[in-house]
Amino acid sequence: MIKLTAFRWVPPFAQGLARDLRVRWALEEAGLPYEEWLIGPEDQASAGYRALQPFGQVPAIETGGLKLFESGAIVLHIAEGCDALSPGDAEGQARMKAWMFAALNSVEPAVQNLAAIDLFYAGEGWASERRPAAAEAVHKRLDAVEQWLGGRDYLEGRFTAGDLLMTTVLRILRHTDLVSGRPILKAYQERCEARPAFRKALADHLKPFQAAAA
Repeated sequence: MIKLTAFRWVPPFAQGLARDLRVRWALEEAGLPYEEWLIGPEDQASAGYRALQPFGQVPAIETGGLKLFESGAIVLHIAEGCDALSPGDAEGQARMKAWMFAALNSVEPAVQNLAAIDLFYAGEGWASERRPAAAEAVHKRLDAVEQWLGGRDYLEGRFTAGDLLMTTVLRILRHTDLVSGRPILKAYQERCEARPAFRKALADHLKPFQAAAA
């Protein structure tokens, strides 16, 4: 059985965004059962957990003799054995990987920078000065994704792990209208999030936080 680490609690602004959601979604698409290992700050700092996840973050997985960390690496590992996430041909698989890297390396850094300004440093004077440039950087990345999509339903014509990761990156902007104000991107995100595997993964991701609030 795959064991997946996730937080037992995060602040409301991070609920629905923590990166275990990516792995849960991939596991649901692949039809792979798993059990969650809920952790807190004390676990993150422990030597035992650092042996699994060197940076003390989530997610990480254990399965058989494999210990793997970083959400992108885990999703790729799952996708490589899953028809629902990966094309069957070598070229299609290479394109899938390109979009996975694009989501995490070309789009997410700009998105995360803006989110940090808005959610962590909104009261700082320097934040208001830096925000326009940060927002412009996000617009440029979103312009490129939107232009690529054009009339496509998905980045490569069919749903892949690249779409899975891109969707989870776009979700980080939910506190803004940067995605919702773009009809193509909005429809794309909604299309991906309408998948039953996403709905199940999101519900399971939120359960610990709902239980903590009860």
